[in-house]
Amino acid sequence: MRRNNNVQWPNVSAPVAAAYPHKRQIHGDTVVDNYYWMIDYFKKGPRSEEIIDYLTAENKYTATMLKDTESFQDDLFQEMKSRIKEKDESVPYFKNGYFYYSRTEEGYQYFKFCRKKGTLEAEEELLLDIDNLAQGHAYYTAKGFSVSPDNRLLAFSVDTVSRREYTIYIKNLETGEVYPDHIANTEGAAIWANDNQTLFYTAKNPVTLLSEKIMRHTLGTEVSADIAVYEEKDNTNYIAVGKSKNGQYIIISSEGTLSSEIWLLDADLPHSDFKVFQPRRPDVLYSIVPLADRFLILTNDEAINFQIMQCPLDQTSREHWTTFIAHRPDVLVSDVEEFRSFLAIAERKDGLTQLAIYNLDSQEQHYLDFGEVAYTVYPGINVEYDTGKLRYGYTSLVTPSSVYEYDMADRSKLLLKQQEILGGYDQEGYKTERVYALARDGVKVPISLVYKKGTQLDGTAPLLQYAYGSYGASMDPTFSSNRLSLLDRGFIYALAHIRGGEEMGRQWYENGKMMYKMNTFYDFVDCGTYLIEKHYTSSDHLYAQGGSAGGLLMGVVANIAPTQYQGIIAQVPFVDVVNTMLDETIPLTTNEYDEWGNPNEPDAYFYMKSYSPYENIVSKEYPNLLVTTGLHDSQVQYFEPAKWVAKLRTVETGNSILLLKTDMDYGHGGASGRFDYLKEIAMEYAFLFKLEGIGH
Repeated sequence: MRRNNNVQWPNVSAPVAAAYPHKRQIHGDTVVDNYYWMIDYFKKGPRSEEIIDYLTAENKYTATMLKDTESFQDDLFQEMKSRIKEKDESVPYFKNGYFYYSRTEEGYQYFKFCRKKGTLEAEEELLLDIDNLAQGHAYYTAKGFSVSPDNRLLAFSVDTVSRREYTIYIKNLETGEVYPDHIANTEGAAIWANDNQTLFYTAKNPVTLLSEKIMRHTLGTEVSADIAVYEEKDNTNYIAVGKSKNGQYIIISSEGTLSSEIWLLDADLPHSDFKVFQPRRPDVLYSIVPLADRFLILTNDEAINFQIMQCPLDQTSREHWTTFIAHRPDVLVSDVEEFRSFLAIAERKDGLTQLAIYNLDSQEQHYLDFGEVAYTVYPGINVEYDTGKLRYGYTSLVTPSSVYEYDMADRSKLLLKQQEILGGYDQEGYKTERVYALARDGVKVPISLVYKKGTQLDGTAPLLQYAYGSYGASMDPTFSSNRLSLLDRGFIYALAHIRGGEEMGRQWYENGKMMYKMNTFYDFVDCGTYLIEKHYTSSDHLYAQGGSAGGLLMGVVANIAPTQYQGIIAQVPFVDVVNTMLDETIPLTTNEYDEWGNPNEPDAYFYMKSYSPYENIVSKEYPNLLVTTGLHDSQVQYFEPAKWVAKLRTVETGNSILLLKTDMDYGHGGASGRFDYLKEIAMEYAFLFKLEGIGH
């Protein structure tokens, strides 16, 4: 196995973390954890400064090891940035008499949020200048833009720490005044009642960051006097509040992995009580779509791949539900977009999404055709209820992101905008494939591939294999202008659609979670084996990448198939599964029990211990590893990758390289600016290119 033959690395010593033994005893099992202390910055413990010193030392080591790539990183950054159209504008959408859009300007990291009244030829109103608001902040995210029904007020939310704790602000669009109603520690969305005075929002627990309460705020009153209109008692559920497209209902949703519940309120009566649509039931998920004359219910009740049911507006309990579109074993129904006379139904079949258009008047249905072997399609911004035109997004591994408008009556489509790749991009110069690897248990796992035409498929090409594989999140094939920097230098990119996602239906997810989680990891390794056997690459040139739960995947792969991969990039990796799931003070832990299991139960504990990367480090040669994290990460805390790297450094790794890069300003999603995130991508690509011996 080639690791670093002919690759020159600086002869410097890696940091060595101090060991302070901590004993974990549960279910008759005793484990000594020498790096448990690294939690102290999060816990505000006595060794907070020591962990910062350690992370700083690791950053310095990484910078030294990659110093000879600095100019290459800068070139890659400029190359990727040069493909981005700096002065650009989103496709305007129409709502309540106004066209809304965002635009970016040359040289600026963020954007302007704007509108025009009645026509696109009207004078522009600049609602928010995020470029200006972000000045002086290392991190700045603004989201949740919500205009009051009378078009006078704008609610928006801001996070300046990168822990997804948003403060809601209200701006008077007529006077420019930002009201003193600053609502801190929220999920970000603010939902207007129809009186233009009442807002509903989701409050978070400041320690666990769980969404716990739906609050009601009245403009001009003290935030401390806000009323809790709903409180979630099940700490494994996430809650949210929204508004129906037809403007008639405020909707509270409470959902876990296994069950859900909806509560409704007449948007004209914001001070009345919410009423339950259908009480939660074990193992039953449902969501609702309010129409003018009925509710549609998307549910897995007696339908693993979901079916669409319906009920009267005044009789919503389960006994009144009847079938609207029946369950089909080979089709997963994932979303319903409602209009007055049409429905756009997103379905998933054979690993690909399709859009079905249903005419509510004629009861006829037809499908859109996209003409590629692997692609991604999704409903876009469709805020109008009284329209016969659907906005949808489309992309593939070779097709830049596109926005279409589809006339659901005459079945014609219009391309409104396609991502412009500056410097020129010839789609015909690249090839995409859809292949299937045979997993060790006989299941066929799809892989989407893209490479530049002319790339030799004789086992000599470098290949980057990517996957996620958790939470039922499907990793569909999408275009990336940044990826061209890999493809143009001879890399093949492979997206493995492994179990744990929902690409092949709900069962694909069920067979990759809880006590079936090993299927996720084996699928990825077996996809890598297939790519080698079919001579797309070889183990000397095969690389893997994944982030968050996909970072867990990377950690397990490093343990169970270390010789199959030349290098691995683990981004914000969830690698200390057992310890995190045992600590309910760590953000979002209890929400995850239905995904990973509750380690307070013996079977779940020993199963997750059997695969948790941190628990299974042994003395052997590991692949070259680049590990990234963020100090303020609220999803996967910094101490997980830090502990993992520290423990890996204590075992024999041959001449493999192990690097840890912690961003001291950002969190789970990395940099907030339009260009800053490219610097991390440039570093990751430089790491791969160095291992491959690819220069400028």
